[in-house]
Amino acid sequence: MKTYINPDKNSWSKLLERPTKTVDDIENTVNLVFEDVKRNGDKAILKYTSMFDGVTLDNFKVSIDEFERAEEKISSDLKEAIQTAKANITKFHTAQKTNRIEVETMSGVSCWQEKRAIDKVGLYIPGGTAPLFSTVLMLAVPANIAGCSEILLCTPPNKEGKIADEILYTAKLCGITQVIKVGGIQAIAGLTFGTETIPQVYKIFGPGNQFVTVAKQLATKYGVAIDMPAGPSELMVIADDSANPSYVASDLLSQAEHGEDSQVILVSNSKEFIEKVSSEIENQINALPRRTITEKAIENSKLIYVNDMYNMLDLANTYAPEHLIIALEHEEYFTFNIRNAGSVFIGNYTPESAGDYASGTNHTLPTNGFSKAYSGVNLDSFLKSITFQKISAEGIKKLGPSIELMAEAEGLQAHKNAITIRLKDL
Repeated sequence: MKTYINPDKNSWSKLLERPTKTVDDIENTVNLVFEDVKRNGDKAILKYTSMFDGVTLDNFKVSIDEFERAEEKISSDLKEAIQTAKANITKFHTAQKTNRIEVETMSGVSCWQEKRAIDKVGLYIPGGTAPLFSTVLMLAVPANIAGCSEILLCTPPNKEGKIADEILYTAKLCGITQVIKVGGIQAIAGLTFGTETIPQVYKIFGPGNQFVTVAKQLATKYGVAIDMPAGPSELMVIADDSANPSYVASDLLSQAEHGEDSQVILVSNSKEFIEKVSSEIENQINALPRRTITEKAIENSKLIYVNDMYNMLDLANTYAPEHLIIALEHEEYFTFNIRNAGSVFIGNYTPESAGDYASGTNHTLPTNGFSKAYSGVNLDSFLKSITFQKISAEGIKKLGPSIELMAEAEGLQAHKNAITIRLKDL
C-alpha cells in the first residue's frame, strides 16, 4: 500500500479513484448479452452460462433433492451461526416497520400514506470465488418481512453445475423455493425480460462484480427497478493512536480479500500508527488462504496521513465509502458529521465483518461513491409508499377555488373543469 502525506485537496479526486473499469469498457458486452437473452430466452442463458461459468446445464432450476442434500451437509454449528444471524437481521429489519401516516391537511381534506410490498423481486447472490450465503439472509429476510409474494434467487453454478450447500441451506431457511443456477450478466438479463424458466421481476437486488453492476443499471432502461449500484467492495478506516493497529490491519484485509478490484483506505493523523498498520498488514496477509487475491486488492489501496480532524472528515465524505470504520478517541465528532457512507462501524470492537454477517444491519450497500445519494438495502427497499386522499363536500368547497386558479394559470382547462363541475352541483 502506498502512503500519501497531507495530499492537497486538488489531488483528492485522482487519489480516491476506484480501481474499476469504466462503464464504456464493459457496456458493449452487457448490451450484447441483454439483446441475446431478450430474443432467445433460456437458449441464450445456457450459452452464456457455458461461456462464462464453464459448465453446460440441461436444467438450471434447483430441485427439492438438491435443497435436502445441501441441508444434510451443513454442520450443526454453522446452521446455528446462520440462525443466529437470521434472528438478528430479522429483529433489526422488523423494527423498521412504520405505521400508516394520516393527516387532515385542511378541514374535509384527508391524506394518508400506506406501504405495500413489491410483488416480484429477484435476488442476485454472487458465487464466484466466494459463495456469499450471508447475502441470502440480507435480501431474503427483509423481502419476507415486507411481504413480497414472489421471491426468486439467482446465483452462478460451479464447474460441476452445483450451488454451494450454504447458499441452498440459507435459502431454504428463509423460505425461498425458486433458486436458479444462473449468474453474471445473463442472470440480470433473465430477471429483466423473463425467459421460459426465469420469471420476470419488478425489482432486482444484490451485489456483484462490475459486469453485474452495469447489467443492473441497464435493466432500469427496460422498466425494472434495482436496489442500487453495488459493485466491488470497499472500506475506509479513520483511525488515530487510540486504535489497535492489528485490528485495523485485519479490517482492511477482510475487505481486500473480496476481490482483486476491491479497495481499502486508511486515513490517520498519526504517521507512526500508519507504519504500524502497514507492518501488521504484511504480517497478517501471509497467513490468508486468499492471499493472491488480497495482494492484488492491496495494490489498489492507500494509506493517507492527514494532520487535522476536519480534513479527515472531509476526505471521508468526499470518498463516500461503502463501509466506514471510525476508530478514534473523539468518535462523536465523526459519527455526528459523517454524511456519505453506506454503513458505519464505531470503536475498536466493531469490525466490519460484524455487519457483513450477523450484527443485524444489512451488508448490501452502495459502492463507488454512490453512498452520496443512495441508501443501503433496508426494509423500505422492498416496499412502495402509496398515497391516498379523500375529500368531502365541505373540503372541495374550501379547496376547489385554489385548484381552479392554479389550473387556469397553467392553461389546463380540463383540470379546472373537474373542480368547477363539482362546485356547481354544491
